[in-house]
Amino acid sequence: MQLDARALHSGLHPGGTASIPHGIEPVKKLLIANRGEIALRVQRAAQDLGIATVAVYATDDAQSRHRQLADEAIALPGNGPAAYLDIDAILGAARAAGCDAIHPGYGFLSERADFAQACAAAGITFVGPTPEQLALFGDKGRALELAAQCDVPVMPATPGGASLDDVRAFFAAQQGNGIVLKAVGGGGGRGMRVVRDAEALAEAYARCQSEARSAFGIEAIYAERLVERARHIEVQIIGDGTETIALGERDCTLQRRFQKLVEIAPSPVLTPALRDRIVQAASRIARHTGYRSLGTFEFLVETDDAGTPHGFVFIEANPRLQVEHTITEQVTGLDLVALQLGLADGRSLRDLGLDPAAPPTARGFSVQLRINAEATDAQGQARQAQGRLERFDPPTGPDVRVDTHGYTGYAPPAGYDSLLAKLIVSTASPRFEDVVRRVRRALGECRVDGVPSNLDLLRALVAREDFATQHVHTRHFEAILPELLTAAQRVAASDAARQASIGIAQTAPVPVPTATAEAIDEGLVAVRAPMNGRVVEMRVQEVDIVQPGQIVAILDAMKMEHTIAAECAGRVIDVRVGATGQTVEGQILLVLEPVADAGVAHHRSEAADPRAIRPDLQRVRDRDAFLDDAARPDAVAKRHARGQRTARENVADLCDAGSFVEYGAYAVAAQASRRSAEDLITNTPADGLITGTGRINGTRFAPERARCAVLAYDATVLAGTQGKRNHIKTDRILQVAAEQKLPTVIFAEGGGGRPGDVDFPTVAGLYQPSFAAFAALSGEVPVIGIAAGRCFAGNAALLGCSDVIIATRDANIGMAGPAMIEGGGLGVYRPEDIGPAAVQYQNGVVDLLVDDEAEAVRAAKHYLSMFQGRTQDWEAPDALMLRGVVPENRLRVYDTRAAIQGIADVGSVIELRAGYGTGVHTALARIEGRPVGIVANNPRHLGGAIDVDGADKAARFMQLCDTHGLPIVSLIDTPGFMVGPEIEARAQVRHVSRLFVLGAKVRVPFMAVVLRKGYGLGAMAMAAGGFRAPAFTISWPTGEFGGMGLEGAVRLGFRKELEALPAGPERDALYQQLVAQMYERGHAINAAAGLEIDAVIDPAETRRWLLAGLDATPRDEAPRRYVDAW
Repeated sequence: MQLDARALHSGLHPGGTASIPHGIEPVKKLLIANRGEIALRVQRAAQDLGIATVAVYATDDAQSRHRQLADEAIALPGNGPAAYLDIDAILGAARAAGCDAIHPGYGFLSERADFAQACAAAGITFVGPTPEQLALFGDKGRALELAAQCDVPVMPATPGGASLDDVRAFFAAQQGNGIVLKAVGGGGGRGMRVVRDAEALAEAYARCQSEARSAFGIEAIYAERLVERARHIEVQIIGDGTETIALGERDCTLQRRFQKLVEIAPSPVLTPALRDRIVQAASRIARHTGYRSLGTFEFLVETDDAGTPHGFVFIEANPRLQVEHTITEQVTGLDLVALQLGLADGRSLRDLGLDPAAPPTARGFSVQLRINAEATDAQGQARQAQGRLERFDPPTGPDVRVDTHGYTGYAPPAGYDSLLAKLIVSTASPRFEDVVRRVRRALGECRVDGVPSNLDLLRALVAREDFATQHVHTRHFEAILPELLTAAQRVAASDAARQASIGIAQTAPVPVPTATAEAIDEGLVAVRAPMNGRVVEMRVQEVDIVQPGQIVAILDAMKMEHTIAAECAGRVIDVRVGATGQTVEGQILLVLEPVADAGVAHHRSEAADPRAIRPDLQRVRDRDAFLDDAARPDAVAKRHARGQRTARENVADLCDAGSFVEYGAYAVAAQASRRSAEDLITNTPADGLITGTGRINGTRFAPERARCAVLAYDATVLAGTQGKRNHIKTDRILQVAAEQKLPTVIFAEGGGGRPGDVDFPTVAGLYQPSFAAFAALSGEVPVIGIAAGRCFAGNAALLGCSDVIIATRDANIGMAGPAMIEGGGLGVYRPEDIGPAAVQYQNGVVDLLVDDEAEAVRAAKHYLSMFQGRTQDWEAPDALMLRGVVPENRLRVYDTRAAIQGIADVGSVIELRAGYGTGVHTALARIEGRPVGIVANNPRHLGGAIDVDGADKAARFMQLCDTHGLPIVSLIDTPGFMVGPEIEARAQVRHVSRLFVLGAKVRVPFMAVVLRKGYGLGAMAMAAGGFRAPAFTISWPTGEFGGMGLEGAVRLGFRKELEALPAGPERDALYQQLVAQMYERGHAINAAAGLEIDAVIDPAETRRWLLAGLDATPRDEAPRRYVDAW
């Protein structure tokens, strides 16, 4: 039955009887508080009914068709989705235009009870359920309670608005089955996360809250039990407040990360009995509430591996018009939007020609496919695409409908839903295979050029047999994604060839100039937006030091929030997009100056069987023989002639004997199409990368503390370049490291990408996940990078993601080698001219500079031991030696490293970045076997004044210690921050302020010891922000304190008295007298008497005080967010 729209609005149902209730005025002017295709859908229904329409639009959405085709259009303040969530602005627009009703569409404000109530208060009809019903179903916990009261089985869940503690308790109750976090205020995949690991709960909860707040204006969250295999079935309900009708079900099982891709009405797999039970369940809930308007009641039908249903549970109700309402319209012949407007006028279902006793029956099948402006990477992550639609030809033909706001020449704005069109294909046939054929034909006709889309992915999906049989579940798409991506590439190639054969040129996606044209200087690293979206949180500021894998920003895109991580460690020198800023794919968010690296080494285990060797085992041994250095004596000899070791020698030295187990040893270079198998096995063993796990320092620490992941590029195999298979090996060992929380060491020598691997056809291969996976280890586990020889391009990118970089003196480190530099037209250079270790040591890239690889391995073991736990074999230094560290003459310089050595256990100190930021010393050490971080001013450099490099060095070191749980000891001797025009030209204000920001956020015990000068803001910054911030602030007897340097204070404070005397001995005598008075006033004893510090101690007692401070318990909390001062 197809309702006549004009008759509907005039108050005539198909029988022709007048049906406008007495006193009810029909809607005359409708504001549509939405955008895109749904705004157009509502517009058209309203215009068909003779209702004037008013569109609203954000300033970045001015080219959208809903603005162009409305009778009136009003601009909203602001950009992006936030504009469509501004209740006051939308109500103001409605009043200004004289509207008597508002239709919210779906998403945005459609489920906001407060918006519906505000409309009622303003005397404007809200086209939708009552505010009370919106509040009821908006509280998912209340909705589940209602369903249970109606004898409807429900999914185990928390109440709506559950706290993180509630969610943790619920997760624990599931006994390892996992949960799904969901937003209370809406659906559509926003604010949803699957959580299988308790440690991921806090971050997932925060992201869901933020997504929900951004999408719906309400951040409340609830959790429900995770069902791994299920079908998603929803029932369309319509009600007039007194009676309700179920208009059949829709099958929405094919989803990508909770976002629907394909919807089918009716479900082609439900049995009649199960269908009836689900529909009756939905109807009972709706009737119980006296439901009014349109609503969708959603269920999960649990299935076994064969797809056989085993019961169902109610999960939620969406009290609004649904995206997929179209397919219900196609199989019932109803105009749901027109009916919704009629109900808003106060009409009953019977007035509108619907008989609750004889609801419409479905005729045939209808399938909706969502065509999105997006690209899908190899990990299944959909990235919103941007550009201009150079060609947009939706399909036509019998029973083919397209709801879209796209048109040729349209450039979809960034930051919104990626939905470009809804393709709805129907058939009156009772056979599902008939509609499948029509779906395939319609998708084949559709053309979208200029903007990447998921068309080829959809074509590949519907071509599969499991689509035709619907043997799928809600996680099916992710399970088959690798096959789909391969099939989609074939579809695209075939389509391109066919188009070319008939003379039709394809229009490539138009690049976005603002994204691709942005350039940065050589040696810097850009952190780019992986997709179009909106920055909801920028976690760093300029001058901040970030770790590899550290989350630097949160991007809202594709209905989800995505964490953006730094690919390498570095200093933030430019933040180009702030919070709430819109981004396009590839746009630079911030620029890093690399300052550190990470790595993973690898080992091979050798199995020795003393018994007879069977042929099958001998075959394995024969293959293993190619992995040994002895199999390639010439390559090894060349290596040794240069004073270098082989990769396997380094791994053997790093790992405890017999502990290394090697992953992926039989991989060879992906060059089988150009080289023989024998050649590849002989000359490209392990594809040039050794990966595995082993124990390091196992004689000192428990096995679980000693286990580490190791990667070692083999420079004797294709120059240590990164091949296709060794990237796969990298991904695998990084997965192991991440899942098992293994510290990671990488020997990074090598020349970057390898163009000769032709067995894996790619265009650019930029989907490669290895770099992000390696960076993701940062902050999770200690990551150590070792560079010897040449380390360029991709190898250097991995190195740069490490917490600490150890380099031999002959090393060269650079983001490009000679060939790439020359190819870029930047000149001809020798490898040794690019990033020599001495330069990288002075600029802070290299933390430890050593003579050779043997020393590098020793340094790596020493550094790693600091994060493996406490030791018992410590030796205390002579504490009395500390009494003589600071000279009695307060003007004489000294080396604070003597204080470090006098505090730390003998032989435990390892100084980091000694070549950079020399105004500050940073070192890891032990005190009675307990690892600590020590930061100390260096009076030999600028008298201990803190300059730009010193501040950055200290800040990053504090961050390193806090991240990995090492207490911090600060040895203070500083006249303050360096000042003057020259230093201010280097952004001193921002750089030194980083110490305050980081100091305020540290969770580990922090202890401050003033050795001599404790002046001004610089001393406060060295004490985590102030002398009362540390666990204690103590001073040696040589301590002196003041708001600024004593000499400067005298010159400024007593200028008149000094200038009153003639220059010469008399003025000098007064000056010395005043300085002595100031010194006495600021003496440590007086500072302690005034309770500005906690104690003055004998230097020989320093270790005793520090041990007391080490007993303090670190704060039991997650790393606290902050915005870096730089």
